[in-house]
Amino acid sequence: MTGLARIASLIALIAVWQYAAGHASPRLLPAPAAVFSAMVSEAQSGALLTNMLATLLRVAAAFALAMSIGSVIGVWMGRKRGVNALLDAWVVILLNLPALVVIVLAYIWVGLNEAAAIGAVALNKLPNTIVTMREGARALDGGLDEMANAFRMSPWTRLRHVVIPQLAPYFAAAARSGLSLVWKIVLVVELLGRPNGVGFEIGTAFQLFDVRLLLAYALPFVALMLAIETFAVQPFERRASYWRLNAA
Repeated sequence: MTGLARIASLIALIAVWQYAAGHASPRLLPAPAAVFSAMVSEAQSGALLTNMLATLLRVAAAFALAMSIGSVIGVWMGRKRGVNALLDAWVVILLNLPALVVIVLAYIWVGLNEAAAIGAVALNKLPNTIVTMREGARALDGGLDEMANAFRMSPWTRLRHVVIPQLAPYFAAAARSGLSLVWKIVLVVELLGRPNGVGFEIGTAFQLFDVRLLLAYALPFVALMLAIETFAVQPFERRASYWRLNAA
């Protein structure tokens, strides 16, 4: 039923778009058929796939970097009061620092290269992961720790069977919110300083005032992110919450 409702809502959106396009200038709001035609043309030339792949690789790299580093720091802060007191101010600063400032400074300091682009995106995602995983570490059940001590579990066994199942829902929440944040920031990074990618093509379309080309790149990427959310992130989130639901 959920899938049918989602399909119905998308069909309704296309119908509204078609109606609005019929009452607006094609230059301002092209019809769905015109956008689809531009999409097919870009796909046949290979440009659409090449640029989407470049953006997807940047999303994956920045996401993996932010999630791995952020999870370690977040759990460390949640378990050690002294570490939390030392790093909390920096986390707050990063949470409130505009993404645009981080991106521009990264390009100025590191250069217009992939390292600066991926690093800037990861740095924008990092504090959100830290905060979420810190709360997960603080919520760890002390009774389970005592049980692990009583059974003299090895550090690896304790991590695998006691700690990770409790942290998994928090990791899944950080991943879900982080993915939506990362791909948006990646587009800005590409628009400002990369020679390819969906963001670069959207910037080019903006300069040409070509709404048809802009939508021809934006819509497939939105569809790709929706597919990743539906078939990868949501199933992972349900699986990560399995332990907590059964414990309740």
